[in-house]
Amino acid sequence: MSQPVPPPGNPFAGGAPEPYPMAPPPAPVRDNVGLGLLAALVAGLVAGGVYGAVMGGIEREIGWAAIGVGFLVGLAAGKVGGRNPVLPVASAVLSLGAVYLGQLVGIAVMVAKELNVSATDVFLNEFGPLTEAWNEGKDAMTFLFIALAAFAAFSAAKKSAR
Repeated sequence: MSQPVPPPGNPFAGGAPEPYPMAPPPAPVRDNVGLGLLAALVAGLVAGGVYGAVMGGIEREIGWAAIGVGFLVGLAAGKVGGRNPVLPVASAVLSLGAVYLGQLVGIAVMVAKELNVSATDVFLNEFGPLTEAWNEGKDAMTFLFIALAAFAAFSAAKKSAR
C-alpha cells in the first residue's frame, strides 16, 4: 500500500495550499520638481531661522553650521523631488539665501538682546540697518562658508536623489 502525498504548502495549515503572496507595488517615482523646490524652500527657511537663532543666542557666527543648512536644503530637495537636474542647482541657490537669512536673524537677535526689544520687531522694522550691519561685518570667511553651504546643498541633492 502506498502513502498519500501531502499537498504542497504549509503542512500545518491544513486545507488547500495558499497562493504565493502578491509582490509589493513598485516604489513611487520621485521626479516632482515642484515638490522638491517647495521642500527645499521650507527646509531653507526653517534651517536658516534655527541657524540665526543659535548664532544670535551665542553671539557668534558658526560657519560650520552654515554647511549644515546647505546640506538640509539639498537633502530635502533630493529626497522629495528626485533626480531632476534642476534640483541640485536650485538647492544651492536656495541655501545661499537661507544662510544669508540666518545671518540676518542672528544679527537681529543680538541687537534685540542689546536693546531689550523683540527680535521680530528688529528684523521686520529695521531691515535696512540689519543689511548694513551684515555688510560691515562680512569677511572672507563669511563668503567661504556661504559657498561651502551651496556646495553641500548641491552634493546632498544629487546624492539623496539616488
